[in-house]
Amino acid sequence: MTKSIAILGAQWGDEGKGKIVDLLTEKCDLVVRFQGGHNAGHTLVVDGKTTILHLVPSGILHEKVICIIGNGVVLSLEALSEEIEILKKNNINVDDRLLISDGCPLILPIHIELDKAREAKKGKGKIGTTGRGIGPAYEDKISRRGIRIGDLAESNALFEKLKELLDYHNFILENYYKVNTFNVNEVYDKLLSYYQIYEKFIIDVPSYIDSAFKNNKKIVFEGAQGTLLDIDHGTYPFVTSSNTTVGGIFTGSGVSPKSLNYILAIVKAYTTRVGSGPFMTELFDNDGKKLSQGGHEFGATTGRERRCGWLDLVALKRSIIINGFTGICLTKIDVLDKFEKIKVCLEYKDNSPVYESFDGWMTDISKIKKYEDLPHNTQKYIEAIQEYLEVPIDIISNGPRRDQNIFINKVL
Repeated sequence: MTKSIAILGAQWGDEGKGKIVDLLTEKCDLVVRFQGGHNAGHTLVVDGKTTILHLVPSGILHEKVICIIGNGVVLSLEALSEEIEILKKNNINVDDRLLISDGCPLILPIHIELDKAREAKKGKGKIGTTGRGIGPAYEDKISRRGIRIGDLAESNALFEKLKELLDYHNFILENYYKVNTFNVNEVYDKLLSYYQIYEKFIIDVPSYIDSAFKNNKKIVFEGAQGTLLDIDHGTYPFVTSSNTTVGGIFTGSGVSPKSLNYILAIVKAYTTRVGSGPFMTELFDNDGKKLSQGGHEFGATTGRERRCGWLDLVALKRSIIINGFTGICLTKIDVLDKFEKIKVCLEYKDNSPVYESFDGWMTDISKIKKYEDLPHNTQKYIEAIQEYLEVPIDIISNGPRRDQNIFINKVL
């Protein structure tokens, strides 16, 4: 029996992970976020109502599920507070169900200012970050000067750590970027006020998860962004600042590799990415526009229009090598309903994609519940992907709602 499952994006993010986490956590007890920050944007559609989550794990819509933010997440307490308020207004209980690792590094206002100043300075050479302070917060973590949420418990030591951090960054902000600096007393007082709110949420996550496993609890590890944005294995330097791949689970939540039973790749039936960087199958024609419009391809976090292109199996093969996926969930295949011809990239030649073309099915598949009821051409497309990648497609998502799915093989 599967006791733990990792749900990871296999492309450049925005594959539909949030919906699948929400779907599968109905049968689970815990959901754990292990990397990234509020640069993530997971969209859930339940009973016609859309919920967008940036920090709170996507299992929060299930009343009995405990949601955990692991130490690999860089945490903006301001953004978390705003998100919790929205959830409470929608009558979603958070207080008894959200837990935070004492090792979570904090995103401070100075990190956001640094992020924006850097991007502005780079001009046309900018990375295309969300400007939310993610990268600078991870830098401070690696440099061992970061403030962790557990540090808020020691107010005297906190002030000294904070002063050192702000002195370091204020010098750069003032003398290089020529922008405003930050007052240590103001930031310190704000952090202490947040600690009064979040003290009850803070726990030792590795011990908590270990106890959950020993009590036969089922756990979902929820990835943010996607494999091709991984700081080590993505399209560097056009990547995020964390490990979005399977290894990030172990370092970002404190669990053993032996504890993971199943690794699910979330694969969009075409390809998108936000921001700058290489994109071999990107389309600039009417097909690209149709994908964008049909898939509502605008970032849940930034609102930026996503770049769109055909499915890139070469890039996906790389993701499989890195993550060792057990199975695949193919999402947004319904977006292809109106295409007479659909292309898939099978190799690169002379720095260009080499495509295989498939006949489209030109019919609405969003209401179909069984694989055998899908049009022949849809099945042919799915089976070709599966054959090339050599990983079974276990789930097909054929619409944005929680109930629009086709299960081919049992996952949980």
